[in-house]
Amino acid sequence: MIALILLVIFLSSLYLYGTKNHNYWKKKGVKHEKPVPLFGTDTKRYFLQRNVTQMAADTYWKFPEERFVGYYRGNIPELIVRDPDLIKRILITDFNNFYSRGLSPEHKVIEPLLRNLFFADGDLWRLLRQRMTPAFTSGKLKAMFPLIVERAEKLQARALSSAATGTPIDARDLMARYTTDFIGACGFGLDADSLNEENSAIRNVGVKIFSMSLTRAFTVIFKTLFPDIFKHLKFLGQDLEDDILNLVNAIQKQRNYKPSSRNDFIDMLMELKQKGKIVVESLERTKSDGTPEIAELEMDDYLMAAQAFIFFAAGFETSSSATSFTLHQLAFNPSVQKKVQENIDTVLMKYDNKLSYDAVKEMTYLQWAFQEGMRMFPSSGFLMRRCVKKYTIPDTDITIDEGVKITIPIQAIHNDPKYFDNPTEFRPERFSPEEVSKRHKFVYLPFGDGPRNCIGGRLGQMQSVAGLAAVLARFTVEPASESKRELTSDPKSNIVQNILGGIPLIFRERKDKVC
Repeated sequence: MIALILLVIFLSSLYLYGTKNHNYWKKKGVKHEKPVPLFGTDTKRYFLQRNVTQMAADTYWKFPEERFVGYYRGNIPELIVRDPDLIKRILITDFNNFYSRGLSPEHKVIEPLLRNLFFADGDLWRLLRQRMTPAFTSGKLKAMFPLIVERAEKLQARALSSAATGTPIDARDLMARYTTDFIGACGFGLDADSLNEENSAIRNVGVKIFSMSLTRAFTVIFKTLFPDIFKHLKFLGQDLEDDILNLVNAIQKQRNYKPSSRNDFIDMLMELKQKGKIVVESLERTKSDGTPEIAELEMDDYLMAAQAFIFFAAGFETSSSATSFTLHQLAFNPSVQKKVQENIDTVLMKYDNKLSYDAVKEMTYLQWAFQEGMRMFPSSGFLMRRCVKKYTIPDTDITIDEGVKITIPIQAIHNDPKYFDNPTEFRPERFSPEEVSKRHKFVYLPFGDGPRNCIGGRLGQMQSVAGLAAVLARFTVEPASESKRELTSDPKSNIVQNILGGIPLIFRERKDKVC
């Protein structure tokens, strides 16, 4: 009898806990689906049936007439924003209300590797952003380009071995190895050579970062449903944390703990460490007179490891996803592929048939094709922000509270016929200057926008377009017998979308090759 009473008390408490915020959007008159106790409107994600991108897109399409829609991630109220004008306000105009990315826990207990530029919020983000921005100037990017050329040549060699036998190759894996090698070189001064070594150590680290094990999946679920109880669980795990920290420490030791002449990402971090305190005006705290307080930070080994982690993770995964999807579309659109190859050939003839920074910048049609690939299947299919103080949505009487999260469903917006006619058609001409000028700027956001846009967006685009140029200058890609016309996003994907079953393609060497 006592056991039954305790069970009833437990279940009642769980129900009350699991529904405590579920009237939030109803009280505010915001349309939403009926939430499920404990899981909110996010049930399919908790059961690994749909990922965040897919859930946001599903909600987007269910409410086609709304500017915004209510959502519940467990107990946490979120707002799915559909209106490009409101998106602009959130990302730029009213940035001070939404400077938080919303991916880090609200209780501020952040595991060491997540204290990086992507996940960090508030003053930590501003301090890191200020110091790291100079690493991504045009001059720095141009200086990195010889490293891209070296890896592009190895990419061609790897594809050539496949073309010689007519064996399908997983374009996702191929491009991940190329980007891993480049990031290893420009980020860490390492010659990873994962294009030639099947079990490259650094490639295995990359796989470990984005593999969604059951342990990691349950960690995400528990941290979301019961944040106060499971706040000390580490999403990334101790093994990965140790791998990254040991790698960064080993490179520092190899360089006698001083910046070398490599001018890579680790050098930049060591320079920051040597400079001592970073100082900025606080985003989060103000003095009694209303002026910002001063925020300070010193770079240590854990902060260095966190920045190295996100540089590696974001650099290789997003670019490999975007390039492989673009190759997939070109394989199924041979007439477009031919135009891309003609563009590459014409430009390379001007540069002695050699890839260079200036040559890639002139490959306009190839760049359009890459942008079109990112439109159809953006590597990260959503943006997220967290409201940091009460905010009244313009042209409404609806005020949202601090802590409410905002989701911008990029995948859905990019594929909305309201903004891109016949969105399932792969048509690079959408990105001609004339066509771009006709569209609202905030319906195409593969790298985000505003102060929290992707700091490495230009680097990612440069290495991606160069990799595509290297492949398509030498090869024509075709569907393999096992290729699927419509690709399926892995429901276990998290921030970066993955493809179920990979992207198998046939690489055929061009007889009219230029380089």
